Amino acid sequence: MALAIELNGITKRFPGVVANDDIDLSVAAGEIHAICGENGAGKSTLMKILYGMQAPDEGTIKINGEPVELHSPAEAIELGIGMVHQHFMLADQLTVLENVILGAEPMRSLGRIDLEAGRRHLDEVGRAYGLDINSDDLVEALEVGERQRVEIIKVLYRGARILILDEPTAVLVPQEVDELFRNVRELKAAGATILFIDHKLDEVLSIADTITVLRQGRTVGTVKPDDVTAGDLAEMMIGSELPVPDAGASTVTSEVALEVSELTVRDAERPVVDHVSLKVRRGEIVGIAGVEGNGQAEMVSAIMGTRTPDAGTLAMLGRDITGASVRERRQMGLGYVPQDRHREGLLLAGPLWENTALGHQTEAPYSRAGWLSRPGMRARAEHVQADFDVRTPSIDVSAHALSGGNQQKLIVGREMVTEPAVLIANHPTRGIDVGAQAAVWEDIRAARADGLATLLISADLDELIGLSDTIFVMLRGRLVARLDPGTVTPRDLGAYMTGAAVEAGTQ
Repeated sequence: MALAIELNGITKRFPGVVANDDIDLSVAAGEIHAICGENGAGKSTLMKILYGMQAPDEGTIKINGEPVELHSPAEAIELGIGMVHQHFMLADQLTVLENVILGAEPMRSLGRIDLEAGRRHLDEVGRAYGLDINSDDLVEALEVGERQRVEIIKVLYRGARILILDEPTAVLVPQEVDELFRNVRELKAAGATILFIDHKLDEVLSIADTITVLRQGRTVGTVKPDDVTAGDLAEMMIGSELPVPDAGASTVTSEVALEVSELTVRDAERPVVDHVSLKVRRGEIVGIAGVEGNGQAEMVSAIMGTRTPDAGTLAMLGRDITGASVRERRQMGLGYVPQDRHREGLLLAGPLWENTALGHQTEAPYSRAGWLSRPGMRARAEHVQADFDVRTPSIDVSAHALSGGNQQKLIVGREMVTEPAVLIANHPTRGIDVGAQAAVWEDIRAARADGLATLLISADLDELIGLSDTIFVMLRGRLVARLDPGTVTPRDLGAYMTGAAVEAGTQ
């Protein structure tokens, strides 16, 4: 079979790090080729090289048998390479059509955009690849799976025949994953070549024709799904068995650490959090399942104090905190692992010792007599690095230099080392590999056994089921179901999350 992609001897160095070390990768035309590996294994760097975002220090690239040098994504697109990023790049206030043609607008005379020509081309692409979407829908009205379909159509509209899908299932419920996989198989049937980057090994085994595993910047091996198990892939990736989220024996006490009562948050007069009530007890993990955009972010903001609720009350350790500042809540023992580690969790250009103090900089040992203490910050950073296995040559390197998994371990360690009473864990393992996942799970389990009350918001349904003592489902701002992790399945959760199943009397 002809090769669509040939990467030979690809090497890429950064200061103190060899991200890609003599990597070879061959991808047959018309196949689905998965790439697995830990955070820091070199997957993202390799894909950025293929997409023209970075240049290799050594090695060669061939596309459809022809040697090429890629200096920009525009050049990659000209060669028929498109990339669908993990974080969607869509304008919510524009229609599907406007998003798809943005930057590639068909023009009429006098510099006018030819919307009808764009619509015809979009419809042709949709029919050719079996991707149905209403071109006049506003993106803000679309479900997550539909938004992802728009992202795929965007690159196909520009003529891509080689698609890089970066963590495409990260925010999808099982039913949406099934739909995505149908779409991917239809793309393959239409002749497209798919590079599928994923951490979920069962999904990789389900969708891929071929799997390449990277570890520490090198190629470990290339295998066929029929020849390996998820455990085999985990062994290749991290050198150990596949970790499984498991809360273990119950540690739930009778003491309520966090109580949310009739919480309501409105956005343009519409309730985005609608009379939500829940309790989290010491030693308990309460999971929140829900498709993104159903009020979870606004609920978390209200609990953390960055958004004022329109109605309802919040109490922590028996004290009303509805009107308390973020600083007061933090000093009472409210820990926070944010949803987006880059936008909310880290100063990427700052050294690790500064990042370890974020959110706690007014407390000892980070400050003394109202002044920041560099020795205190550095000592605590070394503590976090050692105890939470943050792999870095020095606490003086920037947070940007760490892999995603080590960035996440730094954030989790920063919160856990302060011994919080309540932890808001907002997608704590999103976008990290199975090894880093296992480390974060163990940190949360250990703190739970010591009495930590955790509110866990996650798109990883196996994680929710494995770690939680009870699970609520959030839909259109309301808690619509309260479920037992011991009996519920990911598919059951998906049905509640999409409104296909309803359970009354959950609050």
